[in-house]
Amino acid sequence: MSAPAGAGAVPRRIVVGITGATGIVYGIRALEVLRALGIETHLVVSRAGELTREYETALSREQMHALADHVHAIQDVAAPIASGSFRTMGMLIAPCSVRTLAEVASGVTTSLLTRAADVCLKERRPVVLMVREAPLHAGHIRNMLAVTEMGGIIHPPVPAFYTQPQTIAALVDDTLGRVLDCFGLDMPGAPRWGEPAPPPA
Repeated sequence: MSAPAGAGAVPRRIVVGITGATGIVYGIRALEVLRALGIETHLVVSRAGELTREYETALSREQMHALADHVHAIQDVAAPIASGSFRTMGMLIAPCSVRTLAEVASGVTTSLLTRAADVCLKERRPVVLMVREAPLHAGHIRNMLAVTEMGGIIHPPVPAFYTQPQTIAALVDDTLGRVLDCFGLDMPGAPRWGEPAPPPA
């Protein structure tokens, strides 16, 4: 069966959402790595995400936004990423607050960030939520199950220690490497169990 007119390879682009949960380093590092891999990024940051940037980093708003190829305002529901016809490899929300988790789980979206996630889910594209919360109550767990049943991937930033990381940056990169696996991407320099160590990025 021939492909429809205009169909072809999916553009190498990923939507990156940053919300107000702690752990904004994951979103920032994702933008850096995706750029190094030649992946076009479309960034949308919640208002609380901008506050977290101020608390957890020395980056200005302009410096963080400059890491992305395109930046969309949180309420711009006419942005390309709000439409299923705008093809992407999927969406990463890093970090993902439990409020954002709840919106994605319910399908009742109030911003471009959660609308973009809903679009990716309905188009059967990978949506990876780096949910950052502990401990969890039953509502959080039910929302995680709902997102999983819709095809999303719940990927909390859980550090691994079998690689004997020596720095926080190494821990972040190890977790992010596993996240990028969900999109079929290789993290430059990331070690894999039972495989020779790759060259550094």
